[in-house]
This record gives sequence, C-alpha cells and structure tokens, in this order.
Amino acid sequence: MDRRDFLTSSLACAAAHAFASLAVATPAAAQTPTTAPPQDQPFGYQALKEEARLRSTKPWVEPAGRIPARFADLGFEQYREIRWRRDLFVWRGENRGFALEPLPAGSVYKLAVDVYLVENGLALPISFDRERFDWGRTSPPEDGVALPFSGVKLHRPAEADRWPEFAVFQGASYFKATTRDLRYGLTARGLAIDTASPDGEEFPTFTRFYVEKPEENAQSIRLYALLESKSLTGAYRITLRQGAEVATDVELTLFPRVDLGHVGLGALNSMFLYGPIGRTRQDDIRPAVHLSDGLAVKTGAGERLWRPLANPTTLQISAFGDENPLGFGLAQRARTFADFQDIEQRWEQRPSAWVEPVGDWGKGSVVLVEIPSDSQIHENIVAYWRPVAKLPAGQEFSAAYRLHWQASGLEPTDLARVSASREGRGGTDARRRFAIDFVGPTPPTGELHLAVSASAGKIVAPMIVPNPAAGGHRVTFDLEPGNASLVELRVQLTDGNRPVSETWLYRWVAA
Repeated sequence: MDRRDFLTSSLACAAAHAFASLAVATPAAAQTPTTAPPQDQPFGYQALKEEARLRSTKPWVEPAGRIPARFADLGFEQYREIRWRRDLFVWRGENRGFALEPLPAGSVYKLAVDVYLVENGLALPISFDRERFDWGRTSPPEDGVALPFSGVKLHRPAEADRWPEFAVFQGASYFKATTRDLRYGLTARGLAIDTASPDGEEFPTFTRFYVEKPEENAQSIRLYALLESKSLTGAYRITLRQGAEVATDVELTLFPRVDLGHVGLGALNSMFLYGPIGRTRQDDIRPAVHLSDGLAVKTGAGERLWRPLANPTTLQISAFGDENPLGFGLAQRARTFADFQDIEQRWEQRPSAWVEPVGDWGKGSVVLVEIPSDSQIHENIVAYWRPVAKLPAGQEFSAAYRLHWQASGLEPTDLARVSASREGRGGTDARRRFAIDFVGPTPPTGELHLAVSASAGKIVAPMIVPNPAAGGHRVTFDLEPGNASLVELRVQLTDGNRPVSETWLYRWVAA
C-alpha cells in the first residue's frame, strides 16, 4: 500500500448531511443544562494541526483536574456501573452504521477530555447532562456540577437491536479494537516516548476528540484527536472500518518542543504472564496466561521474523534493526481453549494487531520491551518502531500507518510458520531444551536444511523430524549456555538455497 492509496481510502469516510443537535437523541425532560448552551465551531484537520503547532510554541502547562473528588475516588468496579444510557447512544436510530458513547471521567480515568461532534465543517461540543447516564450505585452530581468525559466508545449494530462496542479510546493515548466474535485484548497507543528509559517514560494524552457524523449505512467512521505532552503536541486523524477485521488508518503530525531521540510509532501494549516458553511456569491450573504470545515482523527486505514473548526476571529490551519495515505486530497464535483452560478470561478469543507503515519510515528498529510481572492485570509487553533520526524541536514530523485488528496469528502464507515454542530442562541440568513446531508449505523432510545458531554457549544435538500430529515439522536442540547470562537464539528452515520458514528468534536469559 502506498501513501496515495491510504489517503484515498481514508477519505472514503465521507462528510455528513444535515447537522442535528445531540438534543434530538435526548428526551425534552432531560434538557437540564449545567453550563451555557455550546456553540458550533469551524473545524478541519488542517486547523487542528495548526492549533497543535501553536500550542507547541508555548510552555507546557500540566492539565488541571476538573473531576469532582468523590468521582475521582471511586473504585473501578463502581465506576464501571456509570454508563451513558444505551437508548441515547449518539446516532442510534439514524441508520448511520455506527453509534457513539461518551465515557465519564472518574476512578483511574482522572484526566478530563473534550468530545465534539463534527458535521459540514462545524464542531459542536457534547455537554454534560446527568439524565443521559445510568449511575449504578453512585449518586449523580449535584445541580450545577458537571462530570467531564474521559474518552469515547464506538458501537456497531447487530441482530435483535444490539449495539456491541468494537473500539474504545480512553486513558492517555490508549485505544483498542476487536473484531466480531472476539473480546478486547492488547492495546495501541498514539505515541510512546522514552519507553523503559532510566529517566522515566512520558505518556502523551489525547485531550480532545472530534468525531465525524457517518453517512447513512456507513462502513467507516472517523475521529480526530489533539495529543498533548510535556515534550510535544500533535494532531491525529483516525479512520476505522469494521468487517472481518478492524482496519484503523492513523495519520499523525507531531510538533516537538524539545529534541526527541526516543519515540515509538505504532506502539502496542500487551500482557504475557507465562506459557510453554520463557519464565518458569507459575503454580496455576492454567497452562498459559497471555494476551499475545509473540512478536511478528516483516522486514524491509521481506524476511519474516517470529519472536516468542517471555516474562523475564529482569527488564529486557530487544531491538531489531531495519530500514523501511513492511510491518510488525503482536500476535495471539494460541487459539484453542485447551491452550489456556480459562473459562472466564478466554484468552484464545483475543485479537492480534499488525502495524503496516504507509510510505517509507527510513532507518530504525522494531523495539520489544519485556517487563517482569507477577499478575495478569499488567500490560508488561510493549512493541513499537523507533526511528534512528531524532525529532528536532520546532520541526514538524508526519507519519501514517494502518493498524489491523484481526483474529489471525499474523502468519505468513508463503512460508512455514511457527505454531508453538517450548522450553524445558535439557539432557543435563546445565542445558535447556527447546522445541519449535513449524507448519505450512515446506519441501519433504529429506530436502529440508536446519540452520540453528547461538550468540554464546553451544548448540547441542539439533534435529528436525516430521510432526504428524501438527502436520508439519518439529525442531529440537539443547542450549548449553556455559557462563553466559544471555544468549540470542536463531532458527530457520531452508531448502539449501532460500528460506522456507519464518525466522524464529529468542533471547534466553539466565534465571
């Protein structure tokens, strides 16, 4: 895909027809304004970029809290009971193909954001009205007190007048989406800054959303966001299409206040607690617990890489150098209930996410950060593209990519792929044994060549044998690390001249 095709398809989410006030979706009795009636404002992506540029020329001011104290102190479960009324979803009943749900601030979502509806070049802010919410066990705000928003959810119609959600933007610059028949899983970020840096990470925030009213029977919906942070400001245009997958087109323009040497584009966050490889299995009835089990990369040269994830005992950062990558993502290849045996979480029903750059991204590296974790509630895995070149202060930077949320495991179609990776005790206590299953198109076993290498230590007894149960081949070998505390492993199948499998990479770390 080139940039022209990307921009053309993004613009397919057309402008809307007659501008209807949000009040249309609200009963007359609910019209109890807490502030003066909002006014339409001219809006366009160029204007948003110009505002971001002007903001970047001014000193950073930490956002002041606007959340009533008793809502900021709510427990998360009590906060989740506060919901915009389903019968009042924006555009529900208008045959737009989508509905919008503003999300209240409170509990862990303490930063207020503004939400606007856009039509015919005009933006109208959504104002607070307590009658639009179900409050659960929480008393609504007192007269004259407004509870701000913290983000938005997007819904699509389904049978029996159901409106299941498929995307949510909430918290810093985080957002996620899921396909039909899957649950939410890993999370994307608008931008990562100084991830895993000794001086601490900076978390930019979407402080304002503009959501375009879709056409009738629309297949896509577009929103815009203003990104703000101590080091930069930015403008985003994001178009979402839901079908067999959710394709998310992201266009961004950044305006750094300072020279930035460590930014992450297409950042993804996930969770890996344990599985058949990596950290010693926890004492748990479940064989695996993770939202994603591997990093997939397609390099600029076309090589396919697969790096199983781990939950290490110390922070691990891996960088896969490249130029103009063709894609990368975090995948969930374990897809059966037997892989997890978790009736409640159903980890096998979580999507994979693939970042497809639009245009040339130049030199840089796909970075994988693995953070030690002892709980499934922590997103301890981060992956992103880090450009080699710095983003100079005062100089505009633009990029675009398409983010695919899908049910597949990001497998190549023309090569054998890794279906499972396992690690355990080797032939002696001083060795670790690895088993990698490859499935997919390969020559007969006798014509396969096995390439196994280690950055330190010694590879012992590498073998490749047919795997009739999986319908492919199994590679086994022992690693004798010696005194090495860290070993980079690499496995690939070839026909003697060219690769016939994706390249398996793994970092073994001494416990």
